[in-house]
Amino acid sequence: MRLSFDRGTLLVDPEPGEPAPGWLPGVLWDPRVERFRAPAYRYAELRAALLRGGVALADHVLAIPLRNADERRTDGGLRPYQAAALMAWRAAGARGLVVLPTGSGKTRIACAAVGASRSALVLVPTRALLHQWRGELERATSRPVGCFGDGRHDLAALCIATFESAYRYMARLGSRFELLVVDEVHHFGGSIRDEALEMCAAPWRMGLTATPAVGPAEARLDDLVGPAVFQLGLGDLAGVWLADLDVVVLRLRLTPEERLRYEADVLRFRSVYAAFRRSMPGGAWTDFVAAAQRSADGQAALRCWRRARRGLALTSAKRQAVSDLLSRHRDQRVLVFTQDNESAYAIARAELVMPITCDIERAERERALAAFRDGRLSTLVSSRVLNEGLDVPDAEVALIVGGTLGEREHVQRVGRLLRPRPGKRAVVYELVTVGTAELRRAREHRTALAARRGEDLACSL
Repeated sequence: MRLSFDRGTLLVDPEPGEPAPGWLPGVLWDPRVERFRAPAYRYAELRAALLRGGVALADHVLAIPLRNADERRTDGGLRPYQAAALMAWRAAGARGLVVLPTGSGKTRIACAAVGASRSALVLVPTRALLHQWRGELERATSRPVGCFGDGRHDLAALCIATFESAYRYMARLGSRFELLVVDEVHHFGGSIRDEALEMCAAPWRMGLTATPAVGPAEARLDDLVGPAVFQLGLGDLAGVWLADLDVVVLRLRLTPEERLRYEADVLRFRSVYAAFRRSMPGGAWTDFVAAAQRSADGQAALRCWRRARRGLALTSAKRQAVSDLLSRHRDQRVLVFTQDNESAYAIARAELVMPITCDIERAERERALAAFRDGRLSTLVSSRVLNEGLDVPDAEVALIVGGTLGEREHVQRVGRLLRPRPGKRAVVYELVTVGTAELRRAREHRTALAARRGEDLACSL
């Protein structure tokens, strides 16, 4: 049987007179070319099935012939839990997810796996992480590191690509690597970008995340990358390998004028949304948006919902609390997280602090982060750019002024503070408006952060 790679798929060709390979997992007849075809990500599964069946195999899939599993060497220099994570991944057939808190060194585990491979592709969600990962790999290995993303198309045995570039170029890249590493893997599992993982033939796969997917997305990632093979929470590492953490929830109130506007908007939205729920009990939010767009009342309800959310993003009480907290922690490095760029810029102007948003060019952003690390800047304010991946090791205090993406966003933000330093104890302030959905969301955040049963990390003031 001959296996070969063809633009993100596998061609499965039996010898003349041999039985058709339809019994193999994922293999279908393609009448367009009159040959059997399978998704590239099933390469390891197909290869194993053929070898178990005693089929003579002519394997032409990977640019470098696949080695046996026992040829992978163990890498030293890891913390005990990092070495355990790497061992668990290898024991699972070099496929699966490593779930560890932000700041615990998931990149080091991946670098050890990459260092033991002859060819590896690392996928990252943003251009900022593209450059950060390139620096990590160049420090970890003497081999050249290629790059697909941010306008570059440099191919090498070790390569980094953004999710977007991987989706666009995997038909070309998919047969060149034995190891695929996916940083922030929770972004996959339910969108068209999953095709990037489907079109890659790499048999060894490692996904990294602090916030694993659940439900259908979890099952999809199990198929594309593998199951969670190692998992620790904040409570398992805080105080030893991560900084100790205090979470303070500040309950704030709207002014009478803000309350009047907020309740009027919420009332109008809820009347339309309740009618939708009665007519479509199982409908999702996207179904409501689509239905609302078709009527004047629905469009008005959406406007009210957006206005109410913007009104909570930076209330008068939140502005004052931010000012007071920045004054209290003027001698410490502080990260301020907002719901949107508009709020970030408002705080930056009012408090004369540096904003880090998607509008800030990479060179300026890197200068600001460098100044933050060496103490020339004490405060950064951001909406979402700092949520994932970027290394901000010296942050000690976080002010979470607003956020609408739920538990995952909150855990990622808190993780910005947890990289350890001798004597460090991180503090997170969550600013919550009473009488709104923010109070419920704060309770969900406490649940997400309480890594040990019965432990509540939050202190409410």
